[in-house]
Amino acid sequence: MLYRILFPVPGASFIILHAKTKLMRKFFFKGLFVFFILGAALSGNAQDKPVVIKGALVYTVSGKPIEKGILIVQNGKIVSVGDENMPVPADAQVIDASNKVVIPGIVDTHSHIGGPAGGDNSSPLNPEVRVLDAVNPESSGFMKALAGGITTVNIMPGSGHLMSGQTIYVKLRESKTIEGMLEVNEKGLYGGMKMANGTNSMRGANGFPGTRAKSAALDRELFLKAVEYKNKVDSAKGNPAKMPARDLGMEALVEVLEGKRIVHFHTHKMNDVLTVLRLQKEFGFRVVLHHVSEAWKVVDEIAKAGVPCSIINLDAPGGKLEAMNVSPKNCALLEKAGVPVAIHTDDPITDSRFLIRSAAMAVKEGLPREKALEALTLSGARMLDLGSRVGSLEKGKDADFVILSGDPFSVYTHVEQTWVEGKKRFDRSNPADKLFAVGGYKVYTPENAADDIHHNEWNDEDDK
Repeated sequence: MLYRILFPVPGASFIILHAKTKLMRKFFFKGLFVFFILGAALSGNAQDKPVVIKGALVYTVSGKPIEKGILIVQNGKIVSVGDENMPVPADAQVIDASNKVVIPGIVDTHSHIGGPAGGDNSSPLNPEVRVLDAVNPESSGFMKALAGGITTVNIMPGSGHLMSGQTIYVKLRESKTIEGMLEVNEKGLYGGMKMANGTNSMRGANGFPGTRAKSAALDRELFLKAVEYKNKVDSAKGNPAKMPARDLGMEALVEVLEGKRIVHFHTHKMNDVLTVLRLQKEFGFRVVLHHVSEAWKVVDEIAKAGVPCSIINLDAPGGKLEAMNVSPKNCALLEKAGVPVAIHTDDPITDSRFLIRSAAMAVKEGLPREKALEALTLSGARMLDLGSRVGSLEKGKDADFVILSGDPFSVYTHVEQTWVEGKKRFDRSNPADKLFAVGGYKVYTPENAADDIHHNEWNDEDDK
């Protein structure tokens, strides 16, 4: 006799097994019982239990602070945010955060962690270069960022070129590959385009400019070529026979011209800032001004252009001659003029662990506290076209948040926990994680070192 058994598979349908004898049937039914038990366990693990952060002062950024607030997350998303009267799921894991502060995960709009490198000395303009192909997902720099409460990063190539390549937007989720960390934005891209002017790219050799005027001329020449390439693509109307020969650099620049790929422009002096605004007006691309040390001299021009700014408050290891007129009041002056402002690390210029301190410095110089929190989170997210998913604590957004020991802008406050998409990625109470917060011998290695050290490989005995 032939026995047919429907064997359920979690997450799928059924497999039909055929048994010709009673012994085989007995075997299959025993296996079926075991499979049901395992399946139930597996499905239980796959379905995350809700996590409740309870009792903290919650800064949503998009709304007013909530005293004794409750944050509920599940399956990587924020389920709800409310006050102490909000109902909590009975099966939830509850974390008592009384006397703590909860803020959204910090968005760093300009960083060099992961060893991105970028364009080389063969050309001053490298739109085809992708830091995607260089960043090391095992870099200890990612744990450094998490120790500072950073959950989303715009990883940039260097600024030694007029155009050093394509950036990547990265979520600091655990992944063995950089692809698993990429964050695709609202335009369908996972990065912008890095440009720079000023002294960094003025070398006067190998095709590099020797003056500011030549720098701008090379930029314009490249964009004119991109406009021509785009016109050919548009005229072809999808006909392969009429399409121009494929050009990786031009393809990336067409995305820039179409407003899909944002230009992240390193610039310091006021005349360099004005050059960027001229280029932006001529070619119509979207741009974020980065650093803008002398923004205070051209606040009105920046505001009139409607261009956002990502600011660095020079902290360590110092600055450069063209940044000598940097003002700590830049953030406050730009915000007052209606310019969207974010604050970044430019790590290793400012250590990722101390980005919150940079915001505190801006508060000291007149930036309102709520705007300083926004500059660390939602404003930066919007500059990366990620504002619909990260940057604030709202229902439906990614469950990226930070638990602080106290006031965000106090020098006595520590990042206690950093969560990314509902998963705890940093916990200061874990000795292995704490090493990344306090530094020390062997904790961090150069970004391009082959023997990069990771927190789960660390042995405390090595330091004794």
